[in-house]
Amino acid sequence: MEDKKQILKTGTTTVGLVCKDGVVLASESKATMGYMIAHKEVHKVFKIDDFIGITTAGGVGDIQNLLRIIKAQINLYKMERGEITVNAVSTLLSNILHQNRYFPIMAVMLVGGKDNTGFHLYSLFPDGSSIEDKFISTGSGSPFAYGLLENEYKETMNVEEGIKLAANSVKVARERDTASGGKKIRIATITDKGFEFVDEKKINQLIK
Repeated sequence: MEDKKQILKTGTTTVGLVCKDGVVLASESKATMGYMIAHKEVHKVFKIDDFIGITTAGGVGDIQNLLRIIKAQINLYKMERGEITVNAVSTLLSNILHQNRYFPIMAVMLVGGKDNTGFHLYSLFPDGSSIEDKFISTGSGSPFAYGLLENEYKETMNVEEGIKLAANSVKVARERDTASGGKKIRIATITDKGFEFVDEKKINQLIK
């Protein structure tokens, strides 16, 4: 169990922001196995519903399984009750994590999106906790990302400003954290139009 806790402390950088007109989710793309770089273009930002996205960190197999489960649960919920809220998705995931505290599931996630109550962002940890906040970073690079977020985040910023801040927060972490990196920074937005990935060229221009 101690080994699993240590793994969860390292290995990635994800960022989430709530803006006045949407939510921004971002991550780098490096996957590590100890001191070895296993993959350089791993996806860590996913669409799980039309207006809800998620960032992931932890064991790849655990995360893939959780994504399959939560997508199925969302579909069942919508068939029985209608549109699902961001809080409901966060609660479903936190219940799964709490039932398997620290072992065997290794996963840290950000859940962000839009529902009939507005825009929301939650952090989920292996103990099953679910906490809402306006801006969050997870992973070994989060202390570096928070240095920028704490100074520059404003609740009044729009999505375009949020994209720039998220991109540069991940960039800072990627440059200083050995376990964060990869070839790409991936960013997605959730607005009134739904979930959309930001064009890679645009991201590269923002971090030059």
